[in-house]
Amino acid sequence: MQVTGTTGNAGHALVACKRFAPDLVLMDVYTEGNESGIDAAVVIKEQCPDVKVVIMTGMPEITYLDSARKAGVDSFVYKNISSDTLLATIRSTMAGYGTFPRGTPTELPASLAFTDTEIAIVRLVCEAKNRKEIARELAMSEGSVKAAITEILNKTGYDSILKFAVFAVSKGYIVPRI
Repeated sequence: MQVTGTTGNAGHALVACKRFAPDLVLMDVYTEGNESGIDAAVVIKEQCPDVKVVIMTGMPEITYLDSARKAGVDSFVYKNISSDTLLATIRSTMAGYGTFPRGTPTELPASLAFTDTEIAIVRLVCEAKNRKEIARELAMSEGSVKAAITEILNKTGYDSILKFAVFAVSKGYIVPRI
């Protein structure tokens, strides 16, 4: 293995791919400037489809694994793995095998079964957005946001979305992008 280039910012990853022509990109979920490695992976896979992408993170946030799969990344690892395991993941990814954890280390109980919209709403609440801002960002009506929050509270047993947001952040289920 040989490092052909580096960048600290996922926003520069495509340019680096075109300049250095790597076989594989190892990228963090969030890089300098709070840039999304997962968003960068989408662009890399679209414009450089032969480049393998391995996403890594030290934050066990509940949406990262699914987002990475949807982005088309080839493998996903948590940073708490050994160097040998990371190298084995890189080698197996290059051999055409995808490596993904079975779930996040702090995965929500399956009985909660949040929808993507509900997770997006909880994330935005964790980012201190109010219902009006959430509705605007998710292209929903405020009434739909209110109904979804009610459903979240019914599923969790909490009496306040803010209390659930604090719980979700404290357990690492949601990592707010503030």
